[in-house]
Amino acid sequence: MKFKLDENLRQECAAVFRHAGLPADTVAEENLSGADDSALFERCKREDRILIILDLDFSDVREYAPGSHPGVIVLRPSSQEKQQLIALSARLANLMSERSPAKQLWIVDERRVRIRES
Repeated sequence: MKFKLDENLRQECAAVFRHAGLPADTVAEENLSGADDSALFERCKREDRILIILDLDFSDVREYAPGSHPGVIVLRPSSQEKQQLIALSARLANLMSERSPAKQLWIVDERRVRIRES
């Protein structure tokens, strides 16, 4: 499993995943900041990377049907403060030691994980 973190997620979030042994690139590191959603999504598909993002647009299963892509994880923190994003990233990294998000849509907040499969 490899991951790509959207530009709204901090470098420290990528460090959390890397520390857990999960390969994670960021949109900013790859000079993709400002890329439109479809270009970012196609890049993730080409690189076989699960996209981790804050954008609820990616939870539309009609547009991004589970099974048709490597996976999408939409983070829904109660705030987008640095510590909140890092804590949610750590929670997610722990969850992935138990279950793979490959080819699925996960919507993750502080209390629960909603999973859509094909």
